[in-house]
Amino acid sequence: MNVTLLGAGHIGYTISQLLHASGDYRVTVADRDERALAAIAALGVQTRTLDTSDASALTAALDDQDVVLNALPYHLAIPVAQAAKATNTHYFDLTEDVKATKTIRQLAEGASNAFMPQCGLAPGFIGIAAHSLAKRFDSVREVKMRVGALPEFPTNALKYNLTWSVDGLVNEYCHPCEAVRNGELQLVQPLEGLEHFSLDGVEYEAFNTSGGLGTLCETLQGQVETLDYKTVRYPGHRDLMKFLLEDLRLAGDQEQLKNILRGAVPTTMQDVVLVFVTVSGMRGGKLVQEVFSRKIFAAERDGRLTSAIQITTAAGICTALDLFREGKLPQRGFIAQEQVDMDAFLANRFGKAYQPV
Repeated sequence: MNVTLLGAGHIGYTISQLLHASGDYRVTVADRDERALAAIAALGVQTRTLDTSDASALTAALDDQDVVLNALPYHLAIPVAQAAKATNTHYFDLTEDVKATKTIRQLAEGASNAFMPQCGLAPGFIGIAAHSLAKRFDSVREVKMRVGALPEFPTNALKYNLTWSVDGLVNEYCHPCEAVRNGELQLVQPLEGLEHFSLDGVEYEAFNTSGGLGTLCETLQGQVETLDYKTVRYPGHRDLMKFLLEDLRLAGDQEQLKNILRGAVPTTMQDVVLVFVTVSGMRGGKLVQEVFSRKIFAAERDGRLTSAIQITTAAGICTALDLFREGKLPQRGFIAQEQVDMDAFLANRFGKAYQPV
């Protein structure tokens, strides 16, 4: 299977590493960053320099490919999906952007190729886990989805280090969030809904952020009383972000906020990903609750430290591609994350990254 991977950043590096080592995919990685491409070429993976903002160049790059994996910033999701539609190339991405996903869903209508956005951690695996738990109940009362990509050793006032895309981080902090309340789909504000909880003796906070639910609100609307997604951070982070976004009015100047974060908040590869899902409802005439919880830590891979967010995000999209190749997912049209069977995901060679150590 010929696969073009767009994006040679940290996530793209790990995706190419996994797919190339499997021996089942002929991978070409395309990006404008020649230095990043050189690191991937050292793995033995084919690379090509490509201006990913050039629509005609994108279309030409996908013309003879079976699949495109999009690991570019969220604002390029729609152009890449349009190129995939034009070339009849199966499309997978990692976007958390709600608007982009809705547009891709429209592109997928009547298409002979498949479109599967949101194949990372959140959205992505978190929706698979939540939907799997929800199916075990006669009726569902409440679904809570909590995910955090956190520094293992926080040292600054934000108690945070950059572990993934600054563009994606700011995007999810600034846009309205979908939720289900009293059985109805609603929009709630980002950074609101603050709550605190502890897990394994560590204190956390969680609050509304955009995009993590994927299409699960639509799938479960009318079947669940309450459904929401919140990002997990260490206590105090939310208040400082509200100060930056609201009091300093940086929500209206997001590029400046991104520059501040890039210049002041260090990147770390020593992180931990927390996945925490609780579902309550009726089963056999009783009100019961089930919990799915995972902590995934950074790990060394082939002599190179791989962050937990790299591991979990790359595992998500590689597993989706693997299940698709094996015929375990629809082969055309729009594919939602909740169409993935969680047992099949966790049993997959890439999905095993989510298994307890």
